[in-house]
Amino acid sequence: MQVIIQPRDGIEPFLEGIRRAEESIEVILYRLDRLEIEQELVAAAVRGVSVHALVTYTNKEGLKEIRKLERRLAERGVKVTRTAEDLVRYHSKMMIIDRRTLYLLTFNFTFLDIHHSRSFGVITDKHSLIAEAVRLFEADVNGQSNRVEAEHFVISPVNSRRKLSEFILGAKKQLLIYDGKLTDSRMIKLLESQADAGVEIKVIGAMSRTALGIEVRAMPLIRLHAQAIIRDGREAFFGSQSLRKVELDQRREVGLITSDAGAVRSFKVIFEMDWGDIIS
Repeated sequence: MQVIIQPRDGIEPFLEGIRRAEESIEVILYRLDRLEIEQELVAAAVRGVSVHALVTYTNKEGLKEIRKLERRLAERGVKVTRTAEDLVRYHSKMMIIDRRTLYLLTFNFTFLDIHHSRSFGVITDKHSLIAEAVRLFEADVNGQSNRVEAEHFVISPVNSRRKLSEFILGAKKQLLIYDGKLTDSRMIKLLESQADAGVEIKVIGAMSRTALGIEVRAMPLIRLHAQAIIRDGREAFFGSQSLRKVELDQRREVGLITSDAGAVRSFKVIFEMDWGDIIS
């Protein structure tokens, strides 16, 4: 499992993946303003790769631009499907190359998210994760958002509240959290109960209220666009969903809980660096 840390790693991992594609590219687009990525998707379609873009039907800040993107891609040989309108928003970030490599991200393909924000992602060739990603992609293409079955992924609104509640309650010593919108009252109560039990809890981002035993600090220097929880230094969740009611219960968001030692270590090192960079 290869970890992507932004703004450190930039767009090269995505350009390389698209260029290596031989058969298919399946990508979910919520925002895209990096012309290089758009151009590589088109170039892949021109050389005969089946490129399928699932594009969000609604985007509060950039709807006109995403509709223009749809037209440009479709005119250049990319198959474009628009998400259904059954959920408040489709906000997951994912790309599958040749159904052999999965990119799962917390950020959009934008200059702001990639170059000026703390964001995370992973690249994996694990078969079980790729198979689940393909099923999810196909379900959302076919407008069957509530028929998704997931063993590994944390998917809103299907299982994210349950899985993340269990993840938080499973902590024995420490929870390190990136979240700029931690407002869900039930999740905050779970965190408070863990703090009462002696679990060390640190949050980089923002919470809707002060909670005894939970230290919260703002992200230093750059914008925060990562949602992640590192548990006891051994497991990590990262995904497109914050611990916020709408993102847990009403939108399509996708994340992953992993025990991959290298990935967990990378997330933890970055958290500790960001936490230490903050001047009280």
